[in-house]
Formats: sequence, structure tokens, C-alpha cells
Amino acid sequence: MEPLTVAMAAIARPTFDVPLAQSVADEAAARLERSGLCVVGTRTSLIMDADGAAQMQDALRSLECDLLILLQASFADSSMAAALAEMASARRIPVLLWAAPEARTGGRLRLNSLCGVNLAGHALTLRRIPYDYVLAPPDDPAALTKIITLARAGRALRTLNGAVIGLVGEHPAGFDTCAYDADDLQALFGVRVERIALNEVLQESAAAPAAERERFVTRVAAAAANLHALDATAVRGTAGVYVALRRRVEAGGLSGVAVRCWPEFFTELGCAACGAMSVLSDERCPASCEADVNGTVTSLLLQALSGEPAFIADLVSIEASGDSGVFWHCGLAPVSMADPEAEVLGAIHSNRKLPLLFEFPLKPGRVTLARLHRRPVETSGAGASDDARKSYSYALVIGGGEMLRAEKSFSGTSGVIRFDRPATEVFDAIMRIGLEHHVSLTYGDHREALRHAARVAGVPVVELT
Repeated sequence: MEPLTVAMAAIARPTFDVPLAQSVADEAAARLERSGLCVVGTRTSLIMDADGAAQMQDALRSLECDLLILLQASFADSSMAAALAEMASARRIPVLLWAAPEARTGGRLRLNSLCGVNLAGHALTLRRIPYDYVLAPPDDPAALTKIITLARAGRALRTLNGAVIGLVGEHPAGFDTCAYDADDLQALFGVRVERIALNEVLQESAAAPAAERERFVTRVAAAAANLHALDATAVRGTAGVYVALRRRVEAGGLSGVAVRCWPEFFTELGCAACGAMSVLSDERCPASCEADVNGTVTSLLLQALSGEPAFIADLVSIEASGDSGVFWHCGLAPVSMADPEAEVLGAIHSNRKLPLLFEFPLKPGRVTLARLHRRPVETSGAGASDDARKSYSYALVIGGGEMLRAEKSFSGTSGVIRFDRPATEVFDAIMRIGLEHHVSLTYGDHREALRHAARVAGVPVVELT
């Protein structure tokens, strides 16, 4: 993964202590670079007038950066900060206001940095530009940690901005949890949905060349030693599904796919799509079943934060006595998530009795849960129809816990989780808010970065744990 990139603009005013302001800017840039960040923009050149701000604006138009740091090297009015923040906001780049604390010497107020940040914060609030802030010297470890977390959130949002999700078919009847709105996704994250006819993918899967199918079979046989025991024709059917989806991903520049995985792949091709989708997710192209577009978007966000695969799962069990839950799916989890002490098996679908799926317990470790949650908002209006008065809002539901080492709970892929709050309370929260049945999961603790990403996108956060 390439280093995180931050653009730094050091703002000051000539009537304050310019040499001290310059030293603050120099030290801040040096500390950021020593933390592993790539620092771009005007960096340590103090911006003290409209011309300097305009030069930084020009740079922001073309810079690929994950965070804009407005370092208040000394006091200044809010005009420069507001102009730069507006440019960043238009490009979905998070904004951080940084104030340097000042010693109480009994003499001259040399920087007045804090008041400058206060002024800038109000100006950004009036413009509805989200921001965060730090009040710390350049060498403060906590400040540097926060900056890195913000930059990670910005990188994830940059990944979503311009991403294309391939939607294969329509979600099954009665699965309202998989409904989506393409205009909303474009407005929130810059994500575009490309609709792909299910019949076309079925035909392309059936016509996949034998040599490409065999490459897939050889690859997955290295992970699942029992592959030879499964119906060979059906396994090669799943291989054809992978070939077709992989070609669509490459031809369309897709960042993820949401696939109507049943019943047609079973009834028309005599195989499961799950194994193909598992491999795609391991290739960092998150694949969600049941045509769950919002689930794929959530998984892509988690993947961008963690640098590791993510996948959607159902919460299928809560055990009050053991204070645990079980996340499960039929067999589309990435094989890289398997417990290294357990066996990975090729499997048949528990209901449709056809391969290829993967069966294993999830590996132990810290996990982050998330879901882009779509919920109705009623709007009043005299004479308006029911449809016209109903719109939708969004929240990012965030949770965490520890995946435990345990035997598989059910056939397919499953993991036993101990949430960060009692399991029964987590389930109660899910039911009270009417959360969708698919929750995305990745390894590591990325909740703080998710909160920052939600703030920049203007999406409220609901804490699940």
C-alpha cells in the first residue's frame, strides 16, 4: 500500500511572531514525515495572504491527497482557511485544523494559534464543511496518531470516490435489506452502480474456456484438499462463474460486485456462485450475494481501511449464557480469513446441495463490523402521495469485537464473536433500529477511522457496540 499523503497549509499573519510560526511549521512537517506520511502542498511556506492561498488552491486541484491539514502557525482571519477547506470539501478530502499551544509567559501573545483555529472552525461550520481539530505541539504522539487515522479515513473515501460497483441481476423478492439508491450512493461517496444483466453473466459463465476453468480449479485445490471429492462438473461450473465475473471486473474497472447468487446459478448452471465470489473478495474485489449493493460498498470501505479482505455475513445466533454471537454465510468468506489451525474444505450449498463453496471457521482476532444502513424518513406535504412523502436517510452502523477460536458452528463459513458489549444487547440494538441482515466484517480495529469517514461524508454514526 502506498504511503498516506497529507497536504499541509501553514497559515500565519505577518503581525505575529513570524520566525516562531515558521519554526512550528517546519517542525510539524518534519514530524509528519518521520511518522511515515508523505507531505505535499506548500508544506512549510507560510501562507499569509490571498495570493498564497490561491497558490495552495491551485495545488489542491491536482494533488492526490488523503487529508488537508490547515496548520494555524499563527493567528489569521478565517478567509484563507475557508477558501482552502472549500476546495478540499469539493474533492471529498477531510480537513484538520491544527492549533499549537502557547506558553503563558506573561509577555506578548506571539502566535494566538488557538483563537485562529476557533475562528476557522466557525467559518467552516457556517459553510457546512466537516472538520476535525487538534490542539497540540508538533511532537505530540497522540496528535500524530489522530492525523494518521484521519488520513486513513480520507484514503478510504478516496477509494470510494469514483468506484464502480457491478450489480448482477436484482435482489430476491422479500430481501428489502438489499435495496439501494444509485443517486444516493453517488451523492454520499461518489460511488457509481453499473447494472449487468444476469442472463449475460450466466451465458458468459457457461461459455468460459476450459483452460481458464482449470486454472481456477488448480488454484482452489491448493486451499481445499477435498476438492476432488466434489462433483467435478459443478466445480467447473463455479470456475466458469469466476471467469465471467473476473472478466467483467477487469473490463469495467469494477471495484466490487453484488450478485444475485440464487436461484439462477443453481437452476441454470447447476453450481453455486459462492466459491467464485470468495476468491474475488480475496483478490480485493469485495463480492456480496443477494445483489446487496450497500453491503458491497460497506465492504469496500472496510477493505480500504484495513488493507485486508472484507465480506458480508449474517448474524445467525446469540447465546446469552456464553455471551457470544455467530456470524455465518453459506461459504463465500475469503479463504484468507480461515483459522490456520482448522481445515479448509470445499463444500456444497446447505440448501441447494451443489458446489462450490468453502467451509471453515473464521480465524481468531479483533474484528470491525459495519453496515451502511438505509432507513426511511417521512416528509409531510399537503396533497402529496405516500411515495412522494417517503425518502431515505443513511447512517453508518459501527461495531467491534473479538472473533474467538472455536469449532465451526454451522456448515459453511462461520465465526463465534464476543462483542464489546453483551451479545443480547447487541441483538436488541439491531432489532430496535431495524438493521439490514448483512453486516460487513474485516480484521483489525478500524472504528475510529470509520467515524471520521462518516463525519466527512455527512453520515451519522450508530454505535452497535
